[in-house]
Amino acid sequence: MDHKAPPAPPEEMESNAQNAAAFLKTLAHEGRLMILCHLGGGEKSVGELESLLGIRQAAVSQMLARLREEGLVITRREGKTIYYSLANDNTSRVIGLLYEMFCSGPDATC
Repeated sequence: MDHKAPPAPPEEMESNAQNAAAFLKTLAHEGRLMILCHLGGGEKSVGELESLLGIRQAAVSQMLARLREEGLVITRREGKTIYYSLANDNTSRVIGLLYEMFCSGPDATC
């Protein structure tokens, strides 16, 4: 592993590890991960995500609420429709890396 800066002090490292673990725990749910993957291609409404995922609107909304709570998605309202998108570049980078690892190449199923 190539470090550009000296390691963080133990207290800071512990806090960073807790934040990283919480982030990964949120990603560890297949449905939430699928939502983030779809949002990696651009903003979507709940209805669009429901169609893409093939699951009920209530389940999609519940997963989106968790992703919003964790700061991974943001919303934009247009009339009665709420659109969701990835909240920040870090989330986009992780989703991009996961796509590269699991969804590209000759054996990819994505």
